[in-house]
Amino acid sequence: MKVSAYLTVHRVNRGLTARKKGFTLIEVLIAIAIFSVISLASFTIFDTVLRGDESAKIRSERQNELQRAFLLIERDFSQIAKRTMRINGEAASKKFLQTADNNFLADQQAIAFVRNGWTNPGLLLPRSDMQSVAYRLVDQTLERLHYNFVDAVVGQEPKIRPLITQVTRLAFEFYDGSQWQKKWSGNTLPQAIAIEIDTLDYGVIRRQFLVAGDLGADEQSRT
Repeated sequence: MKVSAYLTVHRVNRGLTARKKGFTLIEVLIAIAIFSVISLASFTIFDTVLRGDESAKIRSERQNELQRAFLLIERDFSQIAKRTMRINGEAASKKFLQTADNNFLADQQAIAFVRNGWTNPGLLLPRSDMQSVAYRLVDQTLERLHYNFVDAVVGQEPKIRPLITQVTRLAFEFYDGSQWQKKWSGNTLPQAIAIEIDTLDYGVIRRQFLVAGDLGADEQSRT
């Protein structure tokens, strides 16, 4: 009995001693390698998700920028008035549309006109409900300019609103009822205006907008 009890205690002590030895160096290296691989895989997945989310956010903001800009352009073009305008206090031009070809901002791609429908209920504000508007391309940014008064005086600075960035080219075309023209001359309005921009990310974007055309002033003010 004493011998068997001794052997039992000896085996238990040997087992405890074996457990106290811990992991071998190879086992530790293998564990570190496995942990490193898992960590690297997790970081790669996390980084991919972050990059994808950032890219989607940039695309969404860019699309919102384009949509807002073209909605504003459509609102302006659809309400062009048959009214001449003064630029920098000069004599009124005989043309309803001022472009770079008509010596308006000749060093830039631009268009200017007067539009109806500038909200001013009851004429409470000291200005007209008509607005002189211009679009131009400066430093790869499509800008919208407007003055508080229809006929700008000498020295009056326009209010500038950046609309679309990353634009390398701006061009306009005018529809006379039968074909599109690169230039517009005369004292009438086209039936439609097309704006074409060349962007760094989306390439060429073209939009066409109907205008009031040759409607009379009374009819046009009601549209």
